[in-house]
Parts: sequence; C-alpha cells; structure tokens
Amino acid sequence: MPLLEIEHLAKAYVTGEERQPVLEDVDLVLDAGETLALTGESGSGKSTLLHLVGALDGFDAGEIRLAGTPLSGLDEAGRARLRLASIGLVFQQFNLVPSLTVAQNLALQARMAGRADPDWLAELGQRLGLSRFADRYPQQLSGGQQQRVAIGRALAARPPLLLADEPTGNLDETTSDRVLELMLELVDDTGAALFLVTHSRQLAGRLDRHLHLSRGRIA
Repeated sequence: MPLLEIEHLAKAYVTGEERQPVLEDVDLVLDAGETLALTGESGSGKSTLLHLVGALDGFDAGEIRLAGTPLSGLDEAGRARLRLASIGLVFQQFNLVPSLTVAQNLALQARMAGRADPDWLAELGQRLGLSRFADRYPQQLSGGQQQRVAIGRALAARPPLLLADEPTGNLDETTSDRVLELMLELVDDTGAALFLVTHSRQLAGRLDRHLHLSRGRIA
C-alpha cells in the first residue's frame, strides 16, 4: 500500500493581480520504506512540493494522501498534528533551537509526539557521532555536526516519512557524502520512506527512484 499519494496537485502564488503557477497536475506515489529523489532546475517547484507534502502549506487543487489521510480535509491544527506524528523534516538550513543542547534538540520532536525512547535516542547520538557533543549547543558545532543533529531529531520519533530539502546543500563534498550515508542507513533501519529534494543528479542516483520536475510538472 502506498504511503504517499499525490494526484493532480496544483499550486499557484498570487502577487497583487498576478497569478504565478508553481505546480501543475503533479502525480506521484511513494511506497513505505522507499527512497525517492526529486531534481529540477531552480524555480521548478521542488521545495514547494516538499512543503505541501509536509503539510506546511495548502494547495489549490488535487489531493495529497499520507497513509490514506487526505491533507485537503485538515485544518492548520490537523496539519500540525500530522506533521508531529508522521513526518520528519530536514532542511538545508539546520533549524536547530539555539537555546537547547544537542541532546535536547535530538529529543525535541519525539518528546512532543510522546514517543521519546531513551535507548533509541542514545543509539541515534552514538551512530551520528554526537554522543560526546550531547551537552554542547548548536553554535558550538560544525555545519556537518548540526545537520546530523537535524537528521537525528527528524528520525527520533520514528516517523513513517522523512522529507529532506537539499539537506547537504550547505556542506562540503566529503561531509555531504558522510551525512547522506548516515541518513540512508538510518532510514533503512527505521523503515521510513525518504522523499529527498536535491539539485544533484549524482546524489539522486543513490536512491531507489529519481524523478525530475520541470516547470511545475513531473517530466
């Protein structure tokens, strides 16, 4: 059974009297445990699509279903509950809470979802190479270390779906490769599906499937 189903999805932004289509008639299916990369030129709508799937914004037409739940029927509070329970989010900007330690950032979403597992959090910290930095704050870490915290936080509650928007875009090539490898290992271990937006076709080639978005449509 598909975990994520997108049917005839459309989204436009309106500025003044001008309507600018961003996504048009997008169809996509992602199975549980599958990894999918989405590439496309700048402005093609990649990040917009990921934000819609992540219930961070509303859409104009079509439907998105996550584990059978239609997103169109959810209000803002409903979308927030869905994100907390079922979706892990990783962005190019790490979005860590600066006043929380590494350990506290790692545990944040799992605690909010009521699914904090001390053993799993300890394992995440160890596998991500963060155990000795547990009491440090984000500003005391390198970019690669901060992104590892962000990945761990997103997977701490064991969500069925991980969304990643250019997660290695701010990292050098060597760090990028290691962070991606860790993310793929953890996704495989938790059984989560991964929907990854990237500009890199080389990176995209390491996932199960690769789709390309051009001018708001799957090419």
